[in-house]
Amino acid sequence: MKSIELQMLQTLYEQDFYAWVEQTAALLQSHQWDTLDLEHLIEEVVDLGKSQQRALQSALRLVLSHLLKWKYQPERRSHSWQVTITRERLNIDELLQESPSLRRFLNYAEWINTTYQRARREAMVETGLSEENFAMVCAFSVDEILDLDFYPNADE
Repeated sequence: MKSIELQMLQTLYEQDFYAWVEQTAALLQSHQWDTLDLEHLIEEVVDLGKSQQRALQSALRLVLSHLLKWKYQPERRSHSWQVTITRERLNIDELLQESPSLRRFLNYAEWINTTYQRARREAMVETGLSEENFAMVCAFSVDEILDLDFYPNADE
């Protein structure tokens, strides 16, 4: 049978997530292992990892969509695009510094391709260009994507 404290904590999770976090942190700090809502705690730890992966994918998608716009609309290149590319490359660098194991996702062709397809769609919508204008497969290497000084030319 569940303890009353555990039942209360599980109810708190459903009603006030932030209060649940505070209470869970206090229980962890005081080593009250038997009172922990392990089911939800495990779920949240797994979600933390997924969140890091989503942050990497989001930054990568932004870099790729802006590199595509840079390549396929050279007449519209702007300082704003350059700022976005640089900012997101730096965000990726920070994520990889904090969590080096995320780098493995950059080695998965399928993961890069999924992210590229989303960036490609975003670039098509933003530029108004048809899909025939954009390469079907990511033409940028991971090194180019992460290189603070790399910007594609229209003829590449």
